[in-house]
Parts: sequence; structure tokens; C-alpha cells
Amino acid sequence: MTPLLITLLVVAGIALLILIGYLNNVVENGKLERARLKIELADRLRRCGEISETFPGQYMTPGLKLLLTRLELNVNQRQLALDKHNADIKARIAEVEALIAKGEQIPVNNPPNPILTEAKAKDVRFLLEALHNQITRAAQEGFLPALEAKHWLKEIRHILVLLHIEFFNNLGQQALQNEQPGQARLAFERGVQYLRKQPEPKVYEEQLTYLEKLLARVNAQVLDQLAPTEDEENELTEGLKTDDEETWKKKAMYD
Repeated sequence: MTPLLITLLVVAGIALLILIGYLNNVVENGKLERARLKIELADRLRRCGEISETFPGQYMTPGLKLLLTRLELNVNQRQLALDKHNADIKARIAEVEALIAKGEQIPVNNPPNPILTEAKAKDVRFLLEALHNQITRAAQEGFLPALEAKHWLKEIRHILVLLHIEFFNNLGQQALQNEQPGQARLAFERGVQYLRKQPEPKVYEEQLTYLEKLLARVNAQVLDQLAPTEDEENELTEGLKTDDEETWKKKAMYD
């Protein structure tokens, strides 16, 4: 065996080892990416379900329920691509496709959930943020057309405004029931200011007029509370009379 042949065999052996190491690395990276994708899809599926099931009924429309169901289908199909023989995923896909086939007749069973506290308002806002992320991701992946995604992102902003309107109104009404007109005025005032800052105030003109009327009414109540009573007026009048008499006497003495 010549030195040249030995050198070639050594070089071939080293190249083979490098190739084996590279292929092992590719396989391991593939397994890691597959595991990462499974976890990501499971998380997205969980979030879709959370939004669909817990979103307040006063904001959940058939169109929005249909969108969430379609987003779930997209995730389910991608899960099936990673686990082609999973019977549970196949069964769920069949259920979701049957719901989507109903179109706008899809059942919406979300009960209304009044926004009575700031904590509740924040919970719904977090759901809207999660929905925003789901729509954006689906559009980036090509599942949702750009125009449809744009429509739903605008709808999310609209629901956010409605959420604020309901919160400020409920907060003010609660304060009125508790005989706290000052707190009610603050709530209605915040609602009015919020609506006036909207980029399209005409859209919420009716709600703004309603809150402005409530604000004017509660302002009148606050002013009534600040006005002196009849007894207070009598005491004040007597006090002024006494002050006038003393001033006159002092003036007479010095004159």
C-alpha cells in the first residue's frame, strides 16, 4: 500500500466521520425542532380554546366564533402533519370542520359577562391581545388572507373601545348606587375623555352622547351636594349680620 493510498484512506475516513457527525447533528436538530413545534402548536391550541370559551358573550359574534374555529383547525392540521396517525387529532378535525360548515349559523354559547371591575377589564384585554397574536401569526403563515387579517385586527380595536365604554359606564353606575356622585363623575369623565381621543370619534358618537348626558346629570348632583342647606344659609346670614353690626359700632367709636 503506497503512502498516497494511505493518505487518501485517512482523508476519506476523516470525511466519513465528519459526514456522520453532521448527519447526526441534523437528525438531532430535526428532533428538537419537531418537539419545539409540537409544544408551540399545543400552546396556540390552548390559547384559541381559552379565547373561544371564556370571551364575554356581549362581544362574541358568530363571525368571531367562526374565525376562532378556523384558527383551531389550522393548528390541528399542523399537529396532524407532525403526528399522522393520531386518532384524537383526526376526530377533532372532523368536529371542527363540521362547525365551520355551519358558517354564520355556528353556535355561540358564551354567556354575557359584565365588566364591573378593573381586574375583569384587564382579563378581557389580555384575551384580545392573545387573539391579536393568533391572527397576526396565521396571516404570517399564509393561512389568513392579508385583507381578512386586517379586518379582524380593526375589529379587535373596536371591541377594545366597547370594553372601555362598558367599564366606565358600569363603574359610574355602581358609584351612583353607592351614593358616591364624585366617584361616578370621575368614571363618566374618564369615559368621555377616552371616546373623544378615538381616531374615529364619529363611530362612537351615540355612546359619547350617552356618557356626556350621564356626566352632566352627575355634575348637577355634585353641585347640589355642595350647595348650602336652608339652616346653613340662616347661620351664614346671621353671622354676616353680626359682622356688619360690629363693624358699624367700631366705626361709630372711632368717628
